[in-house]
Amino acid sequence: MDTFHQFDKVSLIREFEEDYYRAYQRGISLNLIINAFVLVVKKYSIPPDLVEAFLCSMKSDLENKEFTEPGIKQYIYGSADVVGLMCLKVMVRENPGEYDRLKGSAMKLSSAFQKINFLRDLKNDTENLSRNYFPVLNDRPFDDAAKEVIIRDIREEFCEALVGIRELPKRSRAGVYLAYRYYMELTKKIARHPSAILKKQRIRVSDVKKALLFPLCYISSLAGKKFMV
Repeated sequence: MDTFHQFDKVSLIREFEEDYYRAYQRGISLNLIINAFVLVVKKYSIPPDLVEAFLCSMKSDLENKEFTEPGIKQYIYGSADVVGLMCLKVMVRENPGEYDRLKGSAMKLSSAFQKINFLRDLKNDTENLSRNYFPVLNDRPFDDAAKEVIIRDIREEFCEALVGIRELPKRSRAGVYLAYRYYMELTKKIARHPSAILKKQRIRVSDVKKALLFPLCYISSLAGKKFMV
């Protein structure tokens, strides 16, 4: 929803939503992306309410420029948490009972990912989209103190998420742990930069660091849960 500015976005998202539900009923779509998603939804019994929440958050980007605390929780649930829950459905497909046990950690990980994305993209969101995803900034400027409040919240969610990552099936654990470690590196790098820098440029993890994380995370996940930190 942050592109296609020259088109009627309301109509586009409505048509996309209609196409999805039509494909779900028929079991097929000529839109290859929708078709593939419908196949996954049906194969892994993705709950309809997760898809509905995702579509709702997509539509809210057309209207909301500033969020309250309850509002951002609802937005993050629909734009991030449900994606983590869908992935979890696939990961625990051979042991569905694990879904309820691990869903809390999956949501914390997705939420932390989304929040650090917001922080990384702060410059673009504020300057080009006039959008603020952090309620703490509704009545105060983005300064170093505000940044610390946001970072602390993100780190707490990462800590809770790691508990669940360690309990994932082996075939999924390494990939999720790699994503976790990458975002932890991004969080550390953003934490080291003053707020003034974040308002001027987009912070990223170097390609060299990314390349080093892959073997490290793979070996750590094979070595055992205690090595996953």
